[in-house]
Amino acid sequence: MNLAVWLQRQAQANGARPALFLGRDCVSDYAAFLRQVQSMAGWLRQRGVEPGDRVALFMKNCPDYLIVQYAIWHAGAVAVPINAKLHPREVAFILENAQAGLVFATSDLARDLANEAPCPLVDSSGAEFAEALTHAPLLQPAHRDADDLAWLFYTSGTTGRPKGVIITHGMLMTMSLAYMAEVDEVTAEDAILYAAPMSHGAGIYNMLHVLVGARHVCPPSGGFDEAEIFDLARHFERVQMFAAPTMVKRMTEVAKARSEDGAGLRTIIYAGGPMYLADIVEAVDHFGPKFVQIYGQGECPMGITLLSRHDVSDRTHPRWRERLSSVGRAQSPGEVQIGDETGQPLPPGAHGEIMVRGDVVMSGYWRNPEATSKTLIGGWLMTGDMGFLDEDGYLTLQDRSKDMIITGGSNVYPREVEEVLLTHPAVSEASVVGRPHPDWGEEVVAFVVGDAAPEELDQLCISNIARFKRPKDYIRVPELPKNNYGKVLKTELRLMLV
Repeated sequence: MNLAVWLQRQAQANGARPALFLGRDCVSDYAAFLRQVQSMAGWLRQRGVEPGDRVALFMKNCPDYLIVQYAIWHAGAVAVPINAKLHPREVAFILENAQAGLVFATSDLARDLANEAPCPLVDSSGAEFAEALTHAPLLQPAHRDADDLAWLFYTSGTTGRPKGVIITHGMLMTMSLAYMAEVDEVTAEDAILYAAPMSHGAGIYNMLHVLVGARHVCPPSGGFDEAEIFDLARHFERVQMFAAPTMVKRMTEVAKARSEDGAGLRTIIYAGGPMYLADIVEAVDHFGPKFVQIYGQGECPMGITLLSRHDVSDRTHPRWRERLSSVGRAQSPGEVQIGDETGQPLPPGAHGEIMVRGDVVMSGYWRNPEATSKTLIGGWLMTGDMGFLDEDGYLTLQDRSKDMIITGGSNVYPREVEEVLLTHPAVSEASVVGRPHPDWGEEVVAFVVGDAAPEELDQLCISNIARFKRPKDYIRVPELPKNNYGKVLKTELRLMLV
């Protein structure tokens, strides 16, 4: 079934219910939300967009984001959400790889992308967008099967090139219903606050809130601002939001400094990076039992494990600290096991690679059979993350294979940065690692062999990759430590940062 049907049903039953907000201002009820979606879907069809075609969203958080997303689905097309923090050249690669026929962008991003986009670009503040909102409507959502592609999500890989994860209508429905069953109850009285990017974890939870007719609130700032979040939470009273661990830490610090108690915040789902034990203990002590942890990947969106509200706030269990340091137990739609180098299951307590299978696991990568065959083995998703399961089924992450860096909830793959640095003629070798950071979890650090000045390397990165991927420090070394096979020993580099 097409996910757009959920919006159609809600608008038919409760059209006057408030739907889309910019700050405290309601800009659309559910009836108007559907009318704009139907009009834009009709406009997409008139532009030649057919079921299965890819249409991209390179947009900052705003109510129009949801209108575009549901219009794409209503027309039977595939939404390609793109991180608004990416460099235009990175966006261009995704558009080309996805074979996107069209990209919607908010005005500031549209200006940046104008000279790089390989397909037609629609500025959400322009006349063409306004025309789409009043076009002759496509009244009925196109039929889509559960295994039809709905959301083509690009996640970086160790090769430095993003890979498109095939996420189907069925996967997103299963994830949404599992949320309702296990993660948290959602009702029409609730509001979801989009303070984290709608192209990622925050936005992927919109469907279940549409299903029940909840309110969708975009902060006027378009992003994460602690004071703004606390103000909107007090106003809307029953607020749910997704936050990276670094966001939770910053919210706690600001709340304590300003004597904010988090009134109106009902549930904060945190995921996207390591949550340090001291940080979540401090957050619960200050805000109370408002927190739930999710562990997932783009390849299994929000759907691997769950640390429940009770487990996060419980201090009576004799092993509560160990449980709070874990990422919880397997969610209902899937199975989790720890495997050895060959994928054979290991007993509780044994360290190995985390493996997942179930109805929320992708069927593969878009136009990338080689990567698919390496990641999906025997029906299992090989996550590349390492950890162990205890006797009670709680999963603890110990480290990440592939050397991925998570800074502020965003993924940075070292090789992608290294390849940019190596384009400088005065750089002979480069290796990138993560250094612990009190606010962002990790920050990117580059070890460089060569005579290039840090200012030159910084400008090179600014010109080619997103700013959050740019190294915060460039350390010149005479040579990189390597093993007998010539592989760079990143463990030794990390020790040099201690």
